[in-house]
Amino acid sequence: MTIEGWEQTLGTGPLLAIAAGSIAVLLVLIIRFKVHAFVALILVSLLTAAVAGIPTSEIVPVLTSGFGSTLASVALLVGLGAMLGRLVEVSGGAKVLADRLVNRFGEKRAPLALGVASLLFGFPIFFDAGLIVMLPVVFAVGRRLGGSVLLYGLPVAGAFSVMHVFVPPHPGPVAASEFFEANVGILLLVALPIAVLTWYVTSYLFGKWAGRRWELPIPMLLGQADEAAEKNPPKFGTVVMVLLLPMLLIFLNTGLSTLATAGVVSADQTESAWYGILITLGQTPVALLITLFVALATMGTQGGRGMSGAQDIMDQALAPVCAVILITGAGGMFGGVLRESGIGEALSDSLSGVGIPLIVAGFVIAGVLRIAQGSATVALTTAAGLLATGVAAADYNELQLAAMVISVAAGSVIASHVNDSGFWLISKFFGMDVKTTLKTWTVLETLIGIMAFLLAWAVFGVATLI
Repeated sequence: MTIEGWEQTLGTGPLLAIAAGSIAVLLVLIIRFKVHAFVALILVSLLTAAVAGIPTSEIVPVLTSGFGSTLASVALLVGLGAMLGRLVEVSGGAKVLADRLVNRFGEKRAPLALGVASLLFGFPIFFDAGLIVMLPVVFAVGRRLGGSVLLYGLPVAGAFSVMHVFVPPHPGPVAASEFFEANVGILLLVALPIAVLTWYVTSYLFGKWAGRRWELPIPMLLGQADEAAEKNPPKFGTVVMVLLLPMLLIFLNTGLSTLATAGVVSADQTESAWYGILITLGQTPVALLITLFVALATMGTQGGRGMSGAQDIMDQALAPVCAVILITGAGGMFGGVLRESGIGEALSDSLSGVGIPLIVAGFVIAGVLRIAQGSATVALTTAAGLLATGVAAADYNELQLAAMVISVAAGSVIASHVNDSGFWLISKFFGMDVKTTLKTWTVLETLIGIMAFLLAWAVFGVATLI
């Protein structure tokens, strides 16, 4: 939201101090004094808004706006995803897929197989949706083979992250390519190998190290298959179909939107009924809802459970994820307060005139904005918008423009922490406390950003010689 009739009068220095202080207070409350994350986030959001000078009458609307906008995307997704995941898990479907993966690739390569599968799923499906769909399989593999959830979970989460941040048709890189007038096809050719190589080093190898370093149990958030289901599980093909269905539906949305942006689909066609229907079917909540009904018919009601038994399974799925939804919403609220207070805008103004190479400036500006206010999308689009004029004047070739997009995207992903709703999603689904999440997920996201930036800079340098 935008506060009508109010302008921030504090300078960049005081605003940065407020942001740093609020984050420090939040960490102390949660880590040192063991205050529940949901309560701590609300309290610190309230105090931050007051100290930043937001009008008293607007403080609560700002809080509820940030909370509500986050829940608008997260609550439906997590709720439907949790129901779907529990059906796949309790019916024995996750175990079937886990057994096939382990038998095919071997126990030692199970984390690699999970990560590669997530890279493929990650083409059309967004980070949070993909993660939730894959969690039952991750947990089933972990329970069969033993070891820390990080060994299996981080390669999967990292795979969805790199695909979502760097590779078209995801909205972030597509938006940045529009700002820089980059060719989406060339961007795809450059971004895909960078994303895969970055994932292998920063997510798969780091995940193996983290799995040895932190022995965290496999969460029971989605339950597990009962004995009757294990004796009469769904077929392997059925499980694969259920997991692929949301990916295919979402691809209708992302693929058609990309084609429309590229001009392949004409403006008249985008106004047609068929286009609107396909776009709607590919919206993540709709895709998950359709997949949930398919899972009900093929797995949930089987084994003598019927609809009443499936209903019980879905009821049991919602209670454990309520805390995930509320804490994630509160994290979005905290990030919203930081954005509304003007911290991002102040940083943009102060960094836009820094005399450093554009490709470095893109990474730095996006990174600082990401750290300050939490939203990767805001950081990416703001940084790209600031640099668009300079990039246009530089007359870069197509390869250089693709490297610029990846550089800005790399900055927007670093240092996921307490003002990022995704931080809390990972923390709660993986059963980690804040300190461990900072040591694992925050480090992983930062490594992704740094490595992808260095690779993009190398591509930019090579492209300069062409």
